[in-house]
Amino acid sequence: MDESIEHSDGPLLRDLTSLGFNERFQALFAPYADEGLLPGRVSRVDRGLPLVFTGHGEVRVEPATHLMKSADQAESRAVVGDWVGLTTPDGHNMPIMEAILPRASSFTRKDPGEATGEQVLAANVDIVFVVHALSKEPNLRRLERELVLAWESGARPIVLLTKADLWPEGLNEVLEHVASASPGVDVFTTSSVTGLGVPDIAELIGPGVTATMLGASGVGKSTLINRLVGEEVQKTKEIREVDGKGRHTTVAREMVPLPGGGILIDTPGMRALALWDASDGIDSAFPEIVVLAEDCRFRDCAHNDEPGCAVRAAVESGELPARRLDSYRSLTTELEVLAARQDVAGRSKKKREDKILAKTIRRHYRDHRHH
Repeated sequence: MDESIEHSDGPLLRDLTSLGFNERFQALFAPYADEGLLPGRVSRVDRGLPLVFTGHGEVRVEPATHLMKSADQAESRAVVGDWVGLTTPDGHNMPIMEAILPRASSFTRKDPGEATGEQVLAANVDIVFVVHALSKEPNLRRLERELVLAWESGARPIVLLTKADLWPEGLNEVLEHVASASPGVDVFTTSSVTGLGVPDIAELIGPGVTATMLGASGVGKSTLINRLVGEEVQKTKEIREVDGKGRHTTVAREMVPLPGGGILIDTPGMRALALWDASDGIDSAFPEIVVLAEDCRFRDCAHNDEPGCAVRAAVESGELPARRLDSYRSLTTELEVLAARQDVAGRSKKKREDKILAKTIRRHYRDHRHH
């Protein structure tokens, strides 16, 4: 594999494969290389201005006008993890981001600031660590929601239980509960205090691998990153602050290179985790319900009051925990409500467009009559 790309106006770039610039992205970037663009990967975005890792170091860049004016904001706004093409026109004091490569995976949620909008949180991620702290009983409903988002992203979900040193006794029991809410997903237990499980996580994030962490504030993401990096990242990056409880709080999504060659995208704790186009993610997070539903009498069974429902029968027999079905129903209903809102928003937009078109036609007709 060619591990470097020659820039038409400069020397060979150093190896970018440690940042995840694999054969797929090299092939996608080839046409832009022919145009003289330089490859880079977005490490952070501040007020619309991305910071980008390149073969020549980390640089601040400005999005091209055509990207800023694009109607598809989810595809035209760079996020942490994106591979981009850069150029430096004469007269500009910073490089211009001209292109964003198609994403291999994207971690998204419904935009908390919009009724029907999408927000891409990170791109081109290989592993999503769903993080819960063992300082208290893990919230299984939140865990299931997070796993739906992780599965939908196209990355590999892994459940990460931190602060194991704070759990008193009976860890096996809580692990059983977590496993019941995350079928088909590996579960790792760690402690940044004792070092338990940290080498296992470091091994998972090998050279060229990109991982991110999803979890509420205070579950120990930043502390674990410090252990993985081998130093207090907060002391060297001016992007974090310490709250009144003495807990490091990440305030922006940022790419953190690890000593082993991998990349970890640090994320702020998120309270709002509304789903976005996650039907496949729900099927992956609830595989036992999908399999049981194959024996339902009706193909469109909603597993409520329909006769011959195999899923409800499994709940009644004890094969399927009632909590799992309740969670499944809640998440599917949320998606249905979102789809209905999108449909209404689409019809409203069409009406507005039709009114504008009608006014234009009437104006054209009046002008034609007067002439």
